[in-house]
Amino acid sequence: MTEATPAPQGRVYLVGSGPGDPGLLTLRGRDCLARADVVLYDYLANPALLAHARLGATLVCLGRHGRDHIVPQAEINRRLVDEARAGRAVCRLKGGDPAMFARLAEETAALADAGIEFEIVPGVTAALALGSYAGIPLTQSELASAVAFVAGKERDDKAAAALDFRALAEFPGTLVFYMGVTTARHWAGELIRHGKPADTPVALVRRCSLPDQSVVLTRLDAIGDEIERRRVRPPALAVVGEVARQAAPSWFTARPLHGTRVLVTRTAEQVDSLAAELAELGADVLSHPVIEIAPPEDFARLDRAIARSAEFDWIVFSSANGVDAFVGRVCAAGGDVRALGPARLAAIGPATAQRLADYHLRADVAPPTHRAECLAAALAPAARDKRFLLVRASRGRETLAEGLAAAGALVEQVVAYRSLDVAQADPGIAASLAAGQIDWVTVTSSAIARSLVRLFGQSLAKARLASISPVTSQTLRELGFEPAAEATTYTMSGLVAAIR
Repeated sequence: MTEATPAPQGRVYLVGSGPGDPGLLTLRGRDCLARADVVLYDYLANPALLAHARLGATLVCLGRHGRDHIVPQAEINRRLVDEARAGRAVCRLKGGDPAMFARLAEETAALADAGIEFEIVPGVTAALALGSYAGIPLTQSELASAVAFVAGKERDDKAAAALDFRALAEFPGTLVFYMGVTTARHWAGELIRHGKPADTPVALVRRCSLPDQSVVLTRLDAIGDEIERRRVRPPALAVVGEVARQAAPSWFTARPLHGTRVLVTRTAEQVDSLAAELAELGADVLSHPVIEIAPPEDFARLDRAIARSAEFDWIVFSSANGVDAFVGRVCAAGGDVRALGPARLAAIGPATAQRLADYHLRADVAPPTHRAECLAAALAPAARDKRFLLVRASRGRETLAEGLAAAGALVEQVVAYRSLDVAQADPGIAASLAAGQIDWVTVTSSAIARSLVRLFGQSLAKARLASISPVTSQTLRELGFEPAAEATTYTMSGLVAAIR
């Protein structure tokens, strides 16, 4: 008899996601996320990290405290084993570091007992991050030469308390309490009872490395009252010791947009550049595309225009999306940039010119200001009797075509992509807007302005609107909303500068 070939077995990656800032994920952690068939993630793992997961991977949240059912540890262990036995690669994404108060030993024991291969990928634990992000040195040559990480809440089913509060009270260094918000009165009282001075400085650091990070400075005998007065909620760490008195202004919270929540409404394909600029300045960036880009319903007209590229004196691009769609269609047909022939190229502004450059194409004309009027004015002097192909979206102003036609040009327009309104608002974003929990909303086109108003209505009045140009501002006013800021240079960087 021929022995049956054993089924392939998967592998489990136990990955630390870091304290919250998605930029603190290790390269190895990113690679493990990218190869996983299944991602099981904690609520403390920043959801932004899921962008590293491969398309089609199964993403499973294991619950959020106070909102969702928390999946029991035994069920997590079982699922890790079952998924791996089914031949899948599994990423178990944990907040902080897997080996720091994260039930790692229980998961590795379950995997080892089942004969499942696993790998542990370390992450930055919150206590280490707070030294850099909150300006609190955990060690200081004159004050503390040792650090102890302490569980502020122990498992309810433990036979006996494992913490020796007398030893902790006498510890010659810094104490950092994890999971200690709800039990602060207990552990602070025990430390004082065992000899720790009541006026020992304490720093409470909440949501370390995230845009809404906050630090509360108090003392050991007042920490319980301070938590109640300020309504401090987990996740937070308490730093106990003289180093808390050394807390310095943090570079992280000193950034100009720290604590400011900004809703970016560009298409999913375009959101990254604007979001990155805002996040670099400390903003808490939310994303909700209100329009989406789709191919034309019929490529026939676009294909005919591409085939006739050599007949035109100028090919004019009114957006970066148009460049992508046009050049993409050329390549899809098996061609390359030589298909454009002798035609000169024009771009409506710097971003569109840069997108042409990404394809190794140089714009012969690209005004510094992204406005159809400026491009029409730049092209008009030499436009008479010249043939222009305008590559455009399915909707938008006719300003450029009309300006060139008035200058005597022979203008042909072709739709390279469709701009469509998103049908429904995300309920979470809608609720945040209605509650006044979003500070700014970016508005980067008239189409986006109209779709925003349709989706969110008067809730937009509870946020400040940042407009990219006078044209977009005028559209907002026609819709009944006054922009609070308007870019002076009509680019994403100009919009960020206006919000600053």
